[in-house]
Amino acid sequence: MLDMQFIRDNPDLVRQATTNKNLDPDLVNQLLSVDQKRRTLQTQVDQIRQQINLNAQRIKEVVHGGQKPSDSDIENGKKLKAELQQIEPDLKIVEEEYQRLLLNIPNVPAAEVPVGKDEAGNQVVRQEGDIPKFDFQPLDHLTLMENLNMVDVKQGVKVAGFRGYYLKNDGFLLHRAILQYALDLLIAEGFSPMMVPNLVNTQAMTGTGYLPWGEEDHYKTQDNSILTGTSEVGLTAYYADQLLTEKDLPIKMTGISTCYRREVGSYGKDTKGIIRVHQFDKVEQVVYTIADEKETASWHETILGFSERLLTDLKLPYQVLLMCTGDMGAGQRKKYDIETWFPAQQKYRETHSASYFNDFQARRLNIRYQAKDGSIKYVYTLNNTMAASPRLLAAIVENYQQPDGSIKVPEILQKYLGKEIIEKKA
Repeated sequence: MLDMQFIRDNPDLVRQATTNKNLDPDLVNQLLSVDQKRRTLQTQVDQIRQQINLNAQRIKEVVHGGQKPSDSDIENGKKLKAELQQIEPDLKIVEEEYQRLLLNIPNVPAAEVPVGKDEAGNQVVRQEGDIPKFDFQPLDHLTLMENLNMVDVKQGVKVAGFRGYYLKNDGFLLHRAILQYALDLLIAEGFSPMMVPNLVNTQAMTGTGYLPWGEEDHYKTQDNSILTGTSEVGLTAYYADQLLTEKDLPIKMTGISTCYRREVGSYGKDTKGIIRVHQFDKVEQVVYTIADEKETASWHETILGFSERLLTDLKLPYQVLLMCTGDMGAGQRKKYDIETWFPAQQKYRETHSASYFNDFQARRLNIRYQAKDGSIKYVYTLNNTMAASPRLLAAIVENYQQPDGSIKVPEILQKYLGKEIIEKKA
């Protein structure tokens, strides 16, 4: 969340940011009004408590001197306590509304983020890699994988429902190879690997900014626990309510987890294949930096570069997009997407997202550090997809298909599968 003093000092900026993120700017007005009520009531409560303490101290001194406190002092004490009991419930109600509104105020986008209502406002930063040219009609990944007994969607739907699937044989092994290579790459870059909880509480989801926005996108249990759509939640929340030191930073973590998304609003989209599914696996990278936007912006480019290196190693063509205000999350300050080329669709499709937040998540999670000068500050947080499969698996299958329907295994993944080509067994 944003610092309340920042909102008070920059109401127009925050209102405009809220509008640009397709949210209601009146939330800012409501918050400022409630904040004023809260501060007024808090001042009244503090003054009454001060008077109660002074009155109690006066009675204590009188009693200590062997005298009986006056009726007026006793009556005044009762009156003050009655006033406090009357006003404290009002303060509690206002405080709860203040917290609710504050959690609904989005982050302010960085200056270079383009303003736009939807994906049409995103900007292509660069395109990398050579789009493959086939001397045959390329098939889609589902057809290829079904022919090679790598996937079973029919049984997946029968057992798990819409968008269910089974990865089988070389499909499963190639999927695991992608994730393992991504994990190995990050470990070599000094990231601490972690297996994180897939089932988290609402505090973790709210702290990372997935709530209160998009609540309908997540699966919940009967105990109100939530299945996460990314290990970003578990990784970012790992140091919640902790005080770090500047020498601890940057902290680099990577998690591999199964992810769950309801895909609300995607009815009719990508119903064929395994690009848009309810369950998938992902390697994520999360970084904490010092409270300096230049530093965190530099890390933003660095973690984006790790994902680009993965795609370059896989020899997959891709493009990098700078996301506009209307196509980024409420908590994100700046976001890149990477889209990988899918030959059967003749288009780039999203496979990665890289974002930084400044202290937006850290304030919600209360993750602080002691700076070298002794001051206490909130860390700045970043995250980025390193590899999400089976979407990346589908991209490899389509880009590496051969005229006979076999699939070449990317050179960097051959050591994991022990073969150079996936072909139909006799």
